[in-house]
Order: sequence, then C-alpha cells, then structure tokens
Amino acid sequence: MADILTYFGMAFTGINLLLALLGTVIGIVIGALPGFTPTMGIAVLIPVTYTLEPTAGLVFLGALYCGSMFGGSISAILINTPGTSAAAATAMDGYPMTQSGRAHEALTEAAVASFWGGCISLIALIFLAPPLAKFAFEFGPQERFMMAVFGLTIIASLSVKNVLKGLMMGCAGLLVACIGMDPVLGRARFTFGQTFLMGGINMIPAVIGLFSVSQVLGNLKNPIEIADKSSIAQFKSARVRLLDLVRYPVTYIRSAVLGIIIGIIPGTGGDVASYVAHNVGKMFTKEENFGNGAREGVACCESANNAVTGGTLIPTLTLGVPGNATTAILLGALTVHGLIPGYGLFTTQKSITYPFIAALYIANVIMMLIGLFGAKHFALVTLTPKNILSVCVLMLSIMGSYAIRGNVGDVFVMLVFGVAGFFMRAYQYNVVPIVLGLILGPIAEEGLSQALTLNQNSLSLVLGSLFTRPICVVLMIFMVISVAYPFYTEWKAEKKKETK
Repeated sequence: MADILTYFGMAFTGINLLLALLGTVIGIVIGALPGFTPTMGIAVLIPVTYTLEPTAGLVFLGALYCGSMFGGSISAILINTPGTSAAAATAMDGYPMTQSGRAHEALTEAAVASFWGGCISLIALIFLAPPLAKFAFEFGPQERFMMAVFGLTIIASLSVKNVLKGLMMGCAGLLVACIGMDPVLGRARFTFGQTFLMGGINMIPAVIGLFSVSQVLGNLKNPIEIADKSSIAQFKSARVRLLDLVRYPVTYIRSAVLGIIIGIIPGTGGDVASYVAHNVGKMFTKEENFGNGAREGVACCESANNAVTGGTLIPTLTLGVPGNATTAILLGALTVHGLIPGYGLFTTQKSITYPFIAALYIANVIMMLIGLFGAKHFALVTLTPKNILSVCVLMLSIMGSYAIRGNVGDVFVMLVFGVAGFFMRAYQYNVVPIVLGLILGPIAEEGLSQALTLNQNSLSLVLGSLFTRPICVVLMIFMVISVAYPFYTEWKAEKKKETK
C-alpha cells in the first residue's frame, strides 16, 4: 500500500497535471460533439504522445478517455443528441429535465455521477484487477449470449404501457443489426448490392439519426423563438450545494458496480452498462417520473457508463484483452511505449502503471469541477433559438457521421434513421428499443454462433447447456425479474388508484 501511495505521488508533477487537464478538456469536447467518439479521439491523438515519456503519454490518453465519456452526456441532456452511444440512455431523463427548465440540475448530476462512477471503478482496477479479470474468462459464448438477451429484456421496462410497440421496435433493431457480413458463413446479407452496407450499420450514425435528426425535423414546424430572460437569470443564479455531491450514494455505488462488471466482459461497453443500470435503478427508485425526467435516472446512467472506463482497463492491463474498441486503441498505445500488458505492469513496471491510474483520478476530479462550474454556461445552449440550434445540430451530425469512416453512405444512413425516428415519435413509438437491438444484436449473434460451433451445431445442446452453467442460470433469474417487475409495479399502482 505504501508503494502505491508513493507511485501515486509521482502523478502530481507539473507536466502530468497539465496533460491531465488538457486531455480531460479535449475529451469533453470530443465527447460532446455528435459522432466524435472516444475511440476516434484517442486514435487521432496517439501520435502526439510519441515524444512524451510513457507515463505522461498514458496520462494524456487516459484523461481524454475519461473526459469523453462524460462529454457525451452534455449534448444528450441539452439537445437530445448523445455525443457518444453510451450517453443515449442519459437522454431519456436528461433531455426531459432540460425541457422542464432543469438543465443545470441535470448537468450537475451528470458530472457528480460520472466522478463517482469513474473513481469507484479505479478502486476496482487497483485492488481487484487480477480476480475480476479471471472472472471475465468465465464468460463463454453462452454467457455472452445470455448477457445480450438479458439486456434485451430491458425493452419490457421501457415499454410497459405499450409492450407490443416496444417489442416491434426491438425486433426492428435486431433486424437492422443483421445487415452486413454473416459472422459464421462470411456472406453478405441484406445489403441490396450496396458495398458500404457490407460493414453493417454503424452505431453512431444510427443513434445520431434517431435522436438528433428526428428532433431537428420535429422542430421545423415550430416558429422562431427568442431567448427567455427569466431563464438566463435562473442559470446565473444556480448554485452547487454540498448535497449535490452525495445525493444518491447507493445509486452511484450500485450503478458503478454494474458498470465495472459489464466493462470487464469483452465486447460490451458503456451503452450496455447505461441501459442495464437504468433498468435496475427503476426497480429501486422512489421517483415517479423515472425514465421521463428524473434526476436519479441521469445518476444511474452516468455512474455506470463512466465506471466502464476502469472496468474495461482491467482485462486490458492484466490480460492484454481489450474490453472495447477504445481500450483496443489504448492497448496499441501501450505497445508503442514499450509496455507489455500482464502481471508485469503491476510489478516491474508499476512505476508507470500506478501514476497512470492516479492520473485517471486527477482527470475525474478535473472533469467534475468542469462539469459543476461549467454547467450554467453549458445550459445557456438551451436558450438559443431552436431554428439556429437545429441548423448547428444538423451540421455537426453530418460532420460526425461522415468523420467516423469517411464514408458518405454513413450520412445517408443517419438521414434515413432520422426520418424514421421522426415518424416513430409522431406515432408515439419509443426509439430506444431500436438502439438496444442494434447494440445487443451482434453480441447475441456472435455468442450463439460460437456456442453452436463448439456444440456440433446442435441447438438443443446449446439450449441445454444454458441450464447447466451457473452464470447463465443467474442471468435467467435476472431476466425474469427484469421482465416481471415493471408489470408488477404497474399493477400495484393501478390497484392503489382503485383503493382510493
């Protein structure tokens, strides 16, 4: 423990603090811009670290990773345009809060929850990395398949008032996820002869279209609006209270633990963690409007998706197995600086590893301070006339969609999903189940395909094995609870009304 504290002190040098600040600020900006993902930001800026010492280079990239995870919530809350796919769940509660004049409150909660989620995950990274990484290897194809199916059961809680519509949207998302190359047979499917569709539907253009472009189209019918001076005064008078820092301690810890566990499972990420944590939070919350403008909903999502940062680093640093695309890029940065993932990072090379982890703590503190004291300034974006804001959002959406792969086809995908999302909203269909289908479809398909390959292509053997694997059985129990609980609470609420 004394050695760890000594190495933590090494992070508090002038150059490391400066790089942590710079990386966090750049990360927040990248995260807030639709389509500019943490993966892109790190990939583009890795060459900047070539001339730096290994510790300093990793400090910069790690701070950028943390900052970008929080940055995605800013645009999700203010303009219903998730900067990252991990922030899509945050928009469910964050944007309704903005519509009701509580943007500052939502941004404050996002900053605080992000801080606690990130810090708790880094504690796990320090003390639980080896055993947790070993646990991740218990997740075989069947477990990954069941994890994805468990995620899909969240559709029930999102659509309890109209389950049929929710299931339709979830199935639509699963069908769209099938576009591209078959992972087993290696054949193109549902591409209609279009070469750019062979790579599948990219998540970011789809999310941008469903959330931001559909919102822009919905704003076209509204007249030009003038900024409300009373709202400006409200933002200027907003203050951060001590209670804001610890408003939902149980929620922060519970969501962070979920984010850590999901983060160490290769192939998952912040988007899955956010929806799972939001669904679990709905089971324990006392807020009636949870899912439609509840502050605790923002806390659940942001604590979980920022806890994924530490969770994904556990298998990356200890086993050399990246938890997601972003940590895959970070893994490349490690090798560039001559560092080999494994037990050696925590023994012979701990003089580099522990200052790097300490710098992530520093980045989380900087991120929270920027979020808390910048919230009132971020919130002023909502006072921009909607016609001007819509043009800016559409321009950023087009730029972000094109920048991902430099492919005009992604821009068309974004526009198609935007038009589809507009009509879905008009006829009161929830677009979130589509996003869930897009995220979890490939994970479920890959897990099922691998399980079939390992079990002589026998579906009966695969289904039978689900009941003999402890983790699968536990996930099945959670699935039943996840599906049944929303209907139980709805029945309980109706019964309470009848008694009155």
